[in-house]
Amino acid sequence: MWNDSQAAQRLHADLARRRRELEPLRELLSKAEDTAVLAQLAEEEGSGAEADEIVAGLTLVERMIDEQEVIRLFSGEYDSHSALVHINAGAGGTESCDWVDMLARMYGRWAERHEYSWEIIDRTPGDEAGSRSITASVDGDHAYGRLRGERGVHRLVRISPFDAASRRHTSFASVDVMPEVEEADEVEIGPEDLKIDTFRASTAGGQHVNKTDSAVRITHLPTGIVVSCQNERSQHKNRSFAMRVLKARLLDLQRQEREAKLAELRGEQTEIAWGHQIRSYVLHPYQMVKDHRTEHQSGNAGPMLNGEIDEFLEAYLRYDMALRAKSGAL
Repeated sequence: MWNDSQAAQRLHADLARRRRELEPLRELLSKAEDTAVLAQLAEEEGSGAEADEIVAGLTLVERMIDEQEVIRLFSGEYDSHSALVHINAGAGGTESCDWVDMLARMYGRWAERHEYSWEIIDRTPGDEAGSRSITASVDGDHAYGRLRGERGVHRLVRISPFDAASRRHTSFASVDVMPEVEEADEVEIGPEDLKIDTFRASTAGGQHVNKTDSAVRITHLPTGIVVSCQNERSQHKNRSFAMRVLKARLLDLQRQEREAKLAELRGEQTEIAWGHQIRSYVLHPYQMVKDHRTEHQSGNAGPMLNGEIDEFLEAYLRYDMALRAKSGAL
């Protein structure tokens, strides 16, 4: 501990995370015991005065149990980590750029509901409207575990607000979710592996943002991965954010290579490719959201696009756990 400060920091961070995981269980046990005692007293006294309080207590206990059931589904190595979300426009032109903004708003609202911190790190604006791409951080326990199932192509069908003839359009956007790398030595990056360029930011951010070369673009030479950040006025902050994204992408690349090797050993054919949508959002001629992996669907597209996506996230976690159990990966 005294001789390795980085190891000490990792240990303290892990201890703090485990304490945060245990605290809700302690609260659940305490609330369940309090409600049971209250119910026992009411039965002994033959009084119904505490009925409302007992019902409220049971409702809270049930909600806390449901939350713990979701946490039990987290089986991935990095499920307890924060997340980085990258949304990229696909086929559909301006429509798809607007779809990127809609998805970013959906995930941002979802993060607010869970009291997670949502911060846009990088945004490339579309030519006419919306964004060609958005990268955001979601800071909070299990953010990656909850969101990892969102990785894939999302399809939107609606009457276009950009079409004077009010025709129906189909748009696509890809979502990538990566775990935040908390430990500096978890991904090794040598200075010789990096090419760092600076340039003037093109995003909206006031006159000061565009007067200096504050934006940063980092190329990882061995893999060809390129990340950029231009939202902050400070070149130092943009470089720091870009390195966070690069580490997350390299970690995700390692995960994909491991999964591809396992799939090859098992003889599985997996398709994770552009155009293979994981979910469809239909707003016209009817409203429906359907996940094509889990077959889970809902007719409430409006609330979903406003951040109420937990039922789909949880359906994927159960689906993923079943697949892992079937393949012997658990």
